[in-house]
Amino acid sequence: MTELAGNITELLLSRIRDVEDYPEQGVMFKDITPLLADPEAFTALVDALAGIAVSSGATKIVGLEARGFILGAPVAVRAGLGFIPVRKAGKLPGATLRQAYELEYGSAEIEVHAEDLSAGDRVMVVDDVLATGGTAEASLQLIRRAGAEVAGLAVLMELGFLGGRARLEPALRGAPLEAVLTV
Repeated sequence: MTELAGNITELLLSRIRDVEDYPEQGVMFKDITPLLADPEAFTALVDALAGIAVSSGATKIVGLEARGFILGAPVAVRAGLGFIPVRKAGKLPGATLRQAYELEYGSAEIEVHAEDLSAGDRVMVVDDVLATGGTAEASLQLIRRAGAEVAGLAVLMELGFLGGRARLEPALRGAPLEAVLTV
């Protein structure tokens, strides 16, 4: 690890707060709001994610609701790319593509505007945390259904103990999965 990479890792980790028993008993929530409130840390994160997007050859950034919006939009601006929100079902006006996916206790659906992605697009998905990978996997399916190519997935933090990477590898079909931090 280079000195710069080590310094960024240390900076970002120092700005992520653990919140015990949130949102439910037994869960250790990783709160990134202190990182977002620190302009040095937030800029370092945006720069790192934008570098990943540019090196992948992405033409657009997809941000996953909701914290993926907070990270994806400035990453798109920094990288000179368009930004597309992927939202929970029923939140976007107009024609959408919808993808259902399974959660630990039930199911959910996400949507994207049908006209926002096309065959010439290479799309980098950006989110805050990779946990089990369900939402990310559904977003990759949506991107492909729209006719676009998946350039990869970039996250602030991968919770390695939850197995999201293993779940996503087949869905990524060789596209990279980059985590700035792995815990």
